[in-house]
Amino acid sequence: MAETPLPTDPPADTAATPVLPPLAEQAEHLVGLGLLPAGGTLDADAVRRAARDLAAAAPTGSLLVVHPRHLPPSLLAAHLRRSVRTRGGIVERPGFVVEDMTDVDEFAPVDGLDVPDVDVWAVRAPDRGDDLADASPEEAAAAIAARARTPLTLAEGVHWVLQAPGVLEPNRCFMTIGSRLRRADGTFDARTPALWISGGTGRDGTERRGAAKIGWCWWRNRHTWLGFASTAGRVAR
Repeated sequence: MAETPLPTDPPADTAATPVLPPLAEQAEHLVGLGLLPAGGTLDADAVRRAARDLAAAAPTGSLLVVHPRHLPPSLLAAHLRRSVRTRGGIVERPGFVVEDMTDVDEFAPVDGLDVPDVDVWAVRAPDRGDDLADASPEEAAAAIAARARTPLTLAEGVHWVLQAPGVLEPNRCFMTIGSRLRRADGTFDARTPALWISGGTGRDGTERRGAAKIGWCWWRNRHTWLGFASTAGRVAR
């Protein structure tokens, strides 16, 4: 039996995701993490200036991204905060990278992706890709391309959750297939990065239940609860 082709246009009733604050506010949030020291290769004032310049060209709802050479996913992971209801009340849990992804920062943009080689850029109209859930990454890549969009990289996905924690919802999370790990022989590792909510089972530990989680799935596997994040384009200074 032939497979049903994936839609080339997102449905009109795609679930709304949290609205991103203005780029200047996103810059202040990044600065507030204390990860951009004065005198570094990229300091707080440089990020503020970049956000101000990008605001003149990037549409409302764009996402501010700092290049992972300055803020790698492994560094930002613990700053992905989610409020979780427990028996003792509401607690704020930090995010984390799964234990078997020690090479998380080596996942780089795939060939042909229009990621600017600049310190700071803006991602236009990020979308979680809920309607592509239950597709494999391989299938979703073709559907995203047919929509004249490109998949988010892992670094972009991490920034999105950092700025809008509510973008991760139970049964509505996403993969970032714009990043993959290339082996020494030139082929791709079959793991594909994703962000979702920990169930607190297995090696995650119950103390991480409800936390934002950076993990991976296989390139040809399908998951009903993972969409495929994409963008309408990127804006550089």
